[in-house]
Amino acid sequence: MTDVRIEAVFFDIGETLISEGEIYGRWADWLGVPRHTFLAVLGAFIAEGATNMDVFEYFRPGFDLAKEEAARAEAGVPNGFGPSDLYPDARACLAGLRAQGLFIGIAGNQPVEAAEQLAALDLDVDVVGISDVWGVAKPAQEFFERCAQLADALPEHVLYVGDRIDNDVLPAAGFGMRTAFLRRGPWGHIFNDPEAESEATFVLDDLASLPALVAEYNSPLDE
Repeated sequence: MTDVRIEAVFFDIGETLISEGEIYGRWADWLGVPRHTFLAVLGAFIAEGATNMDVFEYFRPGFDLAKEEAARAEAGVPNGFGPSDLYPDARACLAGLRAQGLFIGIAGNQPVEAAEQLAALDLDVDVVGISDVWGVAKPAQEFFERCAQLADALPEHVLYVGDRIDNDVLPAAGFGMRTAFLRRGPWGHIFNDPEAESEATFVLDDLASLPALVAEYNSPLDE
């Protein structure tokens, strides 16, 4: 039972709403690396606390992301995501939360182009926030402040949903938000930190269960 109602829900993008498996697979193809090898190295780097950019540098020393993205676009192999990369449980989850009258947002660390790619998915949300558009990225507190401001809600009334303990759960909770840790994707599975997970309001294996959990969380206050 709680005395703080969830009024708004914000979702991370990569490995929360969007599956990045094929995205990384296309990068592996572009770099001429077997996909399973690329993903194995990615997992090892994540476990060591490195970033995905370190993986590109490993396979191609001096890797220049902007240059490679331009080359891919010119070759007709653009980077980014589309309808086939949307997780199957995403639309139903958004619909279930919308039916409860909640404010729904998407906000993640993504390049400017992701705004157009998300718009093309026609998701039922109130706002989309892109770090490179905002000029601030997670885990900075200002990122989560922007989410709360857009929802016109105090932090404790906002739930942030993401697959990373370090970038999503801990900084959002530190700002005073409610959090949902989604255990999927490389970051969601590689890091095993029960103490950090205990900071989360909800721990999820998929998005399908979230609407019912939020409804139950809010139900004492709706009576």
